[in-house]
Amino acid sequence: MESSNAASGGSTRREATRQKLYEAAVTLIAEQGFSATTVDEIAERAGVAKGTVYYNFASKSVLFEELLRHGVGLLTASLREAAERTARDGGTKVDALDAMVRAGLVFIDRYPSFTQLYVAELWRTNRTWQSTLMVVRQQAVAVVEGVLREGVENGEFSEEIDVALTASALVGMVLVAALDWKSFQPERSLDDVHSALSRLLQGRVSGRR
Repeated sequence: MESSNAASGGSTRREATRQKLYEAAVTLIAEQGFSATTVDEIAERAGVAKGTVYYNFASKSVLFEELLRHGVGLLTASLREAAERTARDGGTKVDALDAMVRAGLVFIDRYPSFTQLYVAELWRTNRTWQSTLMVVRQQAVAVVEGVLREGVENGEFSEEIDVALTASALVGMVLVAALDWKSFQPERSLDDVHSALSRLLQGRVSGRR
């Protein structure tokens, strides 16, 4: 029992260390770029020895790749939880999508540096972690695709919609709108931004009743 507890404690400490390294890396890389950021700077920002970085990650590239997995994994989990919570409450698939839009905004509000970095990396195709980025991106989009497909199956959405493209468009809408909010309209509240995207999602922008 003691050895089990010790192993559990060691695992918890390692995860806490990795979290500090993720936070240090994402802040530095968002500020000055991947190439300009050194392992020494990451270690110093995280408050650990340089050797600790290499103990947890084989290289700076591996650290960044795991950072992408970790960050997009958190986003995916928050989207999934929003959809599942709406289903438990008896909401519609439109309600689920709306809840996912809000969950995405909450995530971006909490992790703006990661979101900035993630969107920037989507446009780069010469990175060693490109395949990983595409995999984790698809995991997040797949959650939205699932809700759309269920909506088509139950008749809530038209059978003519392109599920994959619509899901990508919804995720992209949240990312771009949130970055614009954070960069150019920081005085607006999360509720205000969500309300604007909600009206767009529900087709209430034309003024027709």
